[in-house]
Formats: sequence, structure tokens, C-alpha cells
Amino acid sequence: MLEEGEWRNYQNVRICGLMMMASFTDDTEQIRSEFRLAKQIFDRVKTRFFADDSQFCELSMGMSHDYPIAIEEGSTMIRVGTKIFGERVY
Repeated sequence: MLEEGEWRNYQNVRICGLMMMASFTDDTEQIRSEFRLAKQIFDRVKTRFFADDSQFCELSMGMSHDYPIAIEEGSTMIRVGTKIFGERVY
């Protein structure tokens, strides 16, 4: 989609960043590695497609169980619903 430039035709849509989730695991090195890769991808996408767009600035990664690592690896936005509202009851 980015390569083809199709997204530029959507006047009412603004891409402001990328969002990712790490694997649901207790292996902090795997989580760190995945966040680090996501930051590298974000940087490449920013450079290639959004270099002149200051609004492309968000890298949303990190949830209640892994947000400290995400912040260390470059997250600009975290999602911590479980920390705020508690575990989900299904």
C-alpha cells in the first residue's frame, strides 16, 4: 500500500505512525528484539514515505505487561488498559 502510494488519495485519512504488538511471552529478550525490529521498520518507513510529514511520529507498541521495554526501545505511545481496568473477564 505504501509503495503504490494509494494512501495519498485518501484526503480524510492521515497516517500518523505504526502500531505493533510483541509476542505474548515472558521471554523479555524476545520482546525486546521484536520492539527493536519495530523501531527499525518505523524509521525506514518514516525516511522513505513520510520524511517531510511531521505528523508521522507515533510508534505505538507496548502493553500492560511489556510497556517498560517498549519505552526503552522507542515507543511513543503505550496501551495499558489492563493496568488501569484490570484483567478481562470472559
